[in-house]
Amino acid sequence: MTATPPAATRPSAHRRPGPSQTPRVGRRSASPAGRAREQLAPRLAGTLYTAGNDGYDERRSGYNLLVEHRPAALVEAAGPSDVVATVEFAAEQGLAVGVLNTGHGASVAADDTTVLVNTRRMRSLYVDPHTRTARIEAGVRWDRVIRECALFGLAPPSGSSSAVGAVGYTLGGGLALLGRTFGYAADHVRSIDVVTAHGSLRRADPGQYPDLFWGLRGGKGNFGVVTSMELDLLPASRIYGGALSFRATDAPKVLDAYRQWAYQVPEEMSSSVALIRFPWDGAMPPELRGRFVVQVRIAYHGETVDGERIVRPLRTVAIPIQDSLRDMPFTESGSIHNDPTQPAALHERAAFLRRWDEDALDELLDLTGPDSACPLRLVELRHLGGALSREPAVPNAVSGRDAAFQLYTATTADDGYDGVLLDRMAPWSTGTANLNFLGVADADPARVRAAFGEETYRRLAMLKRSYDPANMFRVNHNIPPGVPAR
Repeated sequence: MTATPPAATRPSAHRRPGPSQTPRVGRRSASPAGRAREQLAPRLAGTLYTAGNDGYDERRSGYNLLVEHRPAALVEAAGPSDVVATVEFAAEQGLAVGVLNTGHGASVAADDTTVLVNTRRMRSLYVDPHTRTARIEAGVRWDRVIRECALFGLAPPSGSSSAVGAVGYTLGGGLALLGRTFGYAADHVRSIDVVTAHGSLRRADPGQYPDLFWGLRGGKGNFGVVTSMELDLLPASRIYGGALSFRATDAPKVLDAYRQWAYQVPEEMSSSVALIRFPWDGAMPPELRGRFVVQVRIAYHGETVDGERIVRPLRTVAIPIQDSLRDMPFTESGSIHNDPTQPAALHERAAFLRRWDEDALDELLDLTGPDSACPLRLVELRHLGGALSREPAVPNAVSGRDAAFQLYTATTADDGYDGVLLDRMAPWSTGTANLNFLGVADADPARVRAAFGEETYRRLAMLKRSYDPANMFRVNHNIPPGVPAR
């Protein structure tokens, strides 16, 4: 990685003229934004934005429009040295630090006591086909990593969407598309470069700062601003995948068949089933437009003939209205779930389920089936187990390894129906959840604590006390610093 030159020698091309880059002369500003312009902007190779600057609104926005960031200052970081300077400034001023790339995992809005680091310019990516590793900077999205890895017959442990940021996804655990075969993305991380609360750029790995390395992989952004990571790649150039979509009237038998089928499939088969209320959108296929659909998503790591054989029982339950199952290059893996890419105001909730039996199925259908008044656009049950249930060689803070399924909901309606569903499914829940699938409603401390489970949470809280005692990194699903046991 190329070091950023000192401020005096940085190329002027990195700076944008205007109030955000011009120190004020005279009396010291009383506002955090003013002090950022005076003291932080001259130290940056990237650009600092405050409210009223051209580009501020564009760069403070992310995928989930429900979270509206209005930070005192926004730093479009050009590299790790900008992150160091920003954290040092925030520490001096007693400000919080938030991080934004794509904005898929946003849960708490950055306010006027926050400096927001936008990492989108940090796009360095290096794939080493000999060691089967990739070093990925904080602004890189999975779609680019997937394309680069495919040149060497490899794939990253990316998830259902290729449009999300690779680093943020991995820090939250990273429920991989081929998770039952290879585990969580966090299980494949070799090292992480992170700027901690004192402005120190550290490399955490099994030999250096092993406690921090444990917490970063699953604890998301609670311990610093990650500037890059190195992770192992997967031997997956092609997969058998796609989706089977069924009519609303077939929902009960398809769900029951999938439930029984999932308990019998090998680890090479990763899948989910979703109840989707598609909008009336002229750009959508006619067979899906404006309809309630039951959709089984398939990602099989193996030969097509074996994938076809394993999936055959699902094809015989009912006649699909759409069948996209096929052999495909991993570069097309995002088409399986076909997650939306346009920004939206989304309420997201999730819970891990210990089991999915007939009673749980009846409860789910009663609340979310085609005959219900359910307003949720998406209700998904993702099959876990396999490699997802096993601790990696170097343990991490990812929770839920005892879960059999993940229940996930997404909606634009703010009517509390998702909370009702989670409450009714509580008898089957482990009590924990994956941070990447939690939304704004789950940002309260009690819910974050429950998501990790008591033992993991206590360890994370004490780690927070060591590396961020002032809780600078709190614009997230936050873990406050712990208090030692007496």
